[in-house]
Amino acid sequence: MMSKKTLAVLLTLSASPVAADQVVVVALGDSLTQGYGLQQADGLVPQLEAWLINAGVDVKMINAGVSGDTTAGGFARVAWTLTDDVDFLMVALGGNDLLRGLPVAEMRANLQGIIEYAASKSVPVSLVEMRAPLNYGVDYKTAFDTTYSSLASEFGTGLIPPFFDGLIEGEATPNTIAPFMQADGIHPNADGVAKIVAHIGPVLLEQIEALR
Repeated sequence: MMSKKTLAVLLTLSASPVAADQVVVVALGDSLTQGYGLQQADGLVPQLEAWLINAGVDVKMINAGVSGDTTAGGFARVAWTLTDDVDFLMVALGGNDLLRGLPVAEMRANLQGIIEYAASKSVPVSLVEMRAPLNYGVDYKTAFDTTYSSLASEFGTGLIPPFFDGLIEGEATPNTIAPFMQADGIHPNADGVAKIVAHIGPVLLEQIEALR
């Protein structure tokens, strides 16, 4: 495992302007990234790419979402996901670790491995935060919720707010969220994805613009 000093140098180098005009962004995630249950054009990655292009960014987004994937799965495939043309990595993993009640320490180690590999390729990373319910207890929730900000602080990655924060306006209740969810109550519908994109788009835009 590389030293924190070496990682810091690589992250600094990766923040230099990219040579090409177009920015290639990989979205490494699970079913929420993949676009489960949606027409291809309605998924997160196509909608987010369209939003960024409309905001004036020449961007190509690559959908590296795999339904059911955990952080371990993401770590296992990051090496062949980050091809030489990739400029930026958005990581949206951890939801399936949570659903399976996997140890937070293992999730953190996998996310750290992804960050360190990306740094070795001089690719900056932004983590999409996630939050746990209280089903597994306060200690689990606290450890899970703070993992993303802790990694961002330690390794200098970007942070993107939780996807579902974009669906909440005022007090969140099943009735206020239901119109934006598919029948399974887990995955957003096309309108829900549009709200998520409007919520995270400005944050990702700012992080991508920092590369230019």
